[in-house]
Amino acid sequence: MTRNFIPAVRFIALSDVHYEDGHSVERERMARALELANAIAARHPDYQALDALCVAGDFVTRGTEAQFAAFRKTLDEGLMPGTQPIFCMGSHEYMDSGPGAAAEKLRRYFRQAPDIHTVINGFHFIALSPVKGTEFNQEKLDWAAAELAKAAAGNPKRPIFFFQHPHVSDTVCGSILWGEPELAPLLMNYPQVINFSGHSHAPVNDPRSIHQRHFTCLGCGTLSYFELDEFDKHYGTKPPGCRQAAQFLLVEADLQGRVRVIPYDIPSGEAFPVLWEIDEPWNPESFRYTNEKRRAGALPPYFPESANSCVEGNSLHFGQACAAQEYVNDYLVRVRHKGVIVKQAALWSGYYYMQVPETLSLALTGLVPGVEYEYEIIARGFWDNVSTNRLCGHFVL
Repeated sequence: MTRNFIPAVRFIALSDVHYEDGHSVERERMARALELANAIAARHPDYQALDALCVAGDFVTRGTEAQFAAFRKTLDEGLMPGTQPIFCMGSHEYMDSGPGAAAEKLRRYFRQAPDIHTVINGFHFIALSPVKGTEFNQEKLDWAAAELAKAAAGNPKRPIFFFQHPHVSDTVCGSILWGEPELAPLLMNYPQVINFSGHSHAPVNDPRSIHQRHFTCLGCGTLSYFELDEFDKHYGTKPPGCRQAAQFLLVEADLQGRVRVIPYDIPSGEAFPVLWEIDEPWNPESFRYTNEKRRAGALPPYFPESANSCVEGNSLHFGQACAAQEYVNDYLVRVRHKGVIVKQAALWSGYYYMQVPETLSLALTGLVPGVEYEYEIIARGFWDNVSTNRLCGHFVL
């Protein structure tokens, strides 16, 4: 953590919990998330409060009475006194009986309106629920504009924490398929906004889950299953073991308005080796996490001398590459026959798990038995940075 950084406010941000009518693993993960957040706060030497639990929508799967009641019960049992729940709803809260009924349940179970503006320790929190699905109409946008103006009036250099369920389009990881564009023209007027969203189920420790251009955006991950916004993977957008997903963001700000964000892995109770620092949220010139800066400074991943690969049966097995920065995102495998590519496949590294697998495997389908092939494996980062060395070999199925 930054030297001389003493929090003045602390909260966790999460999304896409997806409670079912009956018991499911998501309930256990949510209870564990609260236990972990309370423990993190309690062991800080200078500031022990957990001021808010911020949920960016889809905390239930269909919005039934049973699901709202179960989520309320988890909070009653796990939230410490003084921790304020702040919600916006997403598409799933509306599925049982529509937005009106969902809003009534939100008020009844959590004593909160669908759209809320509250102040905690001098920091403004704004949560905006969609009018239907993931859409925002003009009335919603006008309300948000008025509240943002109020929040900025007192201290325009202090961060404003803004929550909605869908990502702002073309920002964080997941926002291509799971983003909405309506809020961008409004939020651009307030570079001090720290925007939190979900909907995509993209992992919080993905470097692209923080995005800075006109303001700061953060993806809140999921406690249910991972889905990633890349479309070249041979198994689709949901990786193997995707249901082992449970993450949140720990967010702190100090009296100078500096913000620190740490992604956490709930099952292990550990922080990912990531710290995002936003020292001047009001000043876009100070932003460290623009795509342009990170692409320009990206170092290529590399295969260590100890890495090896082999074909056994109908599968290719290989050891992981190393990353000088961040993680290895994925691998591109090319299979050639007489110099011509006959198969290409991409697969993720598994960086979204606290324990990244040491080796990966790819089934070599669609090839002809008895024919000699050659392969190469290329490691790729997140910013068009690819390994200069590659794993290569020959095989006959």
